[in-house]
Amino acid sequence: MNTLKILSGGAAQGLADALTPEFKTITGWAIEGEFGAVGIMADRLRAGIPADAVVLTTAVLKALAGQNLIYPTTIRNVGLVETAVAVRSDDPHFEIDSAEALREALLASDAIFVPDTKSSTAGVHVAKILKGLGLADQIAARLCEFPNGATAMRHLAASKASRPIGCTQTTEILNTPGLTLIGPLPHGYELTTMYAAALTATTEHAAIGQAFIDLLTGDDHRALRRKAGFQDS
Repeated sequence: MNTLKILSGGAAQGLADALTPEFKTITGWAIEGEFGAVGIMADRLRAGIPADAVVLTTAVLKALAGQNLIYPTTIRNVGLVETAVAVRSDDPHFEIDSAEALREALLASDAIFVPDTKSSTAGVHVAKILKGLGLADQIAARLCEFPNGATAMRHLAASKASRPIGCTQTTEILNTPGLTLIGPLPHGYELTTMYAAALTATTEHAAIGQAFIDLLTGDDHRALRRKAGFQDS
């Protein structure tokens, strides 16, 4: 079976997986996706890793377009994704509706699961929050950092810590069994990121890649996007 290759931020993994059977039915092609921190996926495209389409933040796609690595005319918005807090499904819920509530939740936790704080969208933001709350040094030993949000959330779900929490994008939380979404970050600390898809400049399968983008962004799958954690732009 022919295979369409995509490089994508982890935020879109659940949605892409959900659409794969329909994509195969329509095109007869499989999808081979590599999902990870947005910065790392962009760097892999820059390094010449073969890909037909990418699903990344609009800011990164703009940079890639300036480097002639994607076709800017093919960019289509997938949706907005909030950065949020999660706990294991059986753990107590709590409020994070203010900066003080968020600070208390972080201080009360004995393990904080986050994506890469240098190359992932949510991880970079978490690092800024910890600095802004004056907690960067105080909770450094409790920070459990992983290459991407999906991996961080899987480790949170399996954690044996007493009071673990996680912070990453909503889509990655909702796509991980064993977790409960507590809610988005409070006002003043929130982060909502637009994700979009585009064809790469090196694709030899533009029509098939466009079929993937059409499925990902089409009106027929708006409910599926919302279920996966994407909000309408």
